[in-house]
Amino acid sequence: MRHVLRDTLTLLGLPLVVALTLPAAFASGGGSGTRRWFGGRAESQRAEAQAAKDAAAAAFYELDTAQRDLRISIETITAVDDSPAARRAVADFQAISNRIDEASHQYINAVDAHDLDRDDLETSAAAQARTALGRAKDELGRVKQDLDRFTAGLEPLIGKAETQLARLAPAVERARQGLLAASNALDAVRGSGLKADDLAGRLAALGPELTKLNQGAGAHGVPQTLERAERVAREAESVRVEAERLPERAAEIDHRLVSLRTRAQALTTRAEQLDPILSELRRRFVAACWQDLQHVPDQAAENVAQAELKLREARAARDEQRWPDATALLSTVRALLNTTDESVSAAGDRLRRLNAVQKDPQQEIDRTRFAIRDAQRLAMAGRHTPDPHHARPLDDAVARLERAIGTLEGRHPDYWHFLTETEAVRQSVARVVNQIREERGSGH
Repeated sequence: MRHVLRDTLTLLGLPLVVALTLPAAFASGGGSGTRRWFGGRAESQRAEAQAAKDAAAAAFYELDTAQRDLRISIETITAVDDSPAARRAVADFQAISNRIDEASHQYINAVDAHDLDRDDLETSAAAQARTALGRAKDELGRVKQDLDRFTAGLEPLIGKAETQLARLAPAVERARQGLLAASNALDAVRGSGLKADDLAGRLAALGPELTKLNQGAGAHGVPQTLERAERVAREAESVRVEAERLPERAAEIDHRLVSLRTRAQALTTRAEQLDPILSELRRRFVAACWQDLQHVPDQAAENVAQAELKLREARAARDEQRWPDATALLSTVRALLNTTDESVSAAGDRLRRLNAVQKDPQQEIDRTRFAIRDAQRLAMAGRHTPDPHHARPLDDAVARLERAIGTLEGRHPDYWHFLTETEAVRQSVARVVNQIREERGSGH
C-alpha cells in the first residue's frame, strides 16, 4: 500500500515530506498489540473516527483511480483531435484536476493531524478526527461526482478518438498491401510487353507518402496519418485496377481502330452517293426544301479526311503505347464520323419525307390535328371551360396548322416548310399537355 500511495502522491504533485508521513497515517487501527484499550465512550469515539478514516481512504482511492482513467482518455483525445471541443476538454480537465489536488490535500492533512493509534487518544481528539475526516470524505465525494459528470460529457469525444485509433493500424496496413498489389500488377503488365509509364509514375509518386506512413502517427499526427493511409490505398487501388485492365484496354483500342477505319470508308462511299439525291431534290422541289443541304458533300469529305488523319495519329499513339493519347484521338474520330453520318443521313431522310408529304399531305395533317384534339380533351377533362393558360396556346396551334395547310396551295408548294411547321405545332401542343399533367399532379 505504501508504494501505491507514494505513486499517487507523486502523480498529484504533493511534497515528498507529506508522502513520507502517510504510512503512519494509514496504519491499521488494529495494529500494535501493546496498545492499551479503554472501554466506554473513548473506544466508541476511536472506532467512529477509524471508520471515518477508512471511508475517506476509500473515497480518495476511488477518486484517484477515476482521475487516472480519465487522464488516459484525455491523452487519447489529444492524440487524435485538435478541434476546439478537444482543446476545451483538456482545459476543463486541468481545472478539475486542480480541484482533485485540493480535496486530496484536505484529506491528507486530516489524516496527518490525527493519530488514531495513540494509546492516550482523547475522546475530544477522536471526535475532531472523525469530523475532519468526514468533511474530507464528503469533499472527495463531491469532486468525484463532478469528475463523473465531466467524464460522461466527454463520451462523444472519447468515442470518436477511440474509433480513429482503432481505424489507424488497419488503414496503414491496407495502404501498404495496396501498394504491393499495384506494384505486382505493374510488373505483370510489363512482363507481357506492354508499357505502363504513366502508371509507374503515379506509383512512384506514392513513395514519399509510404515513407511518412512508416514514420508513424507520432511524427505526423493520427488524423493526418489516417487520411494519408486512405488516400494512398485509393490511389494504389486505382493503379492496380488500371494496370490489370491494360491488356484489355490495348485490345479495345485495336478493335476501335479497325472499326472506325471501316466506318470512315463506308461514309466516304455514302457521301459519294449524295449527288443523285441532291439532284432529285433540286429537280422536284423548291429551293427552300434543299438549299441547306448543298454543303453536305463537301463537309462530309472534309470530315472524313480529318477523321482519317486522326486515325493515323491514333495508330501511332497505340504503337508507342501512349494509351491516353490513343483513346482521346479515337474519341475525336468518333465524334467527326457521328456528325458526318447525321448530315449524310439527313439528305436521304429529307427526300423520303418530302416524297411522302407530296404524295399524301393529309396524313401529316391528320397526325397533327389528332395531337391538338387529344390535348383539347385533356384540357376540358373535369371542367366546363378550359383554363385560358391552356386554351390560348391550343387555339394558336389550330391557327398555325391552318396557315401551314394554306402553304400547300399553288404550283410549287414549300413542302419542307409545311413539315417543319406541323412538327413545331405538335411540339407546342406537347408542352401544353405536360403543363396540364404537372399542374394536376401537384394539385393545382
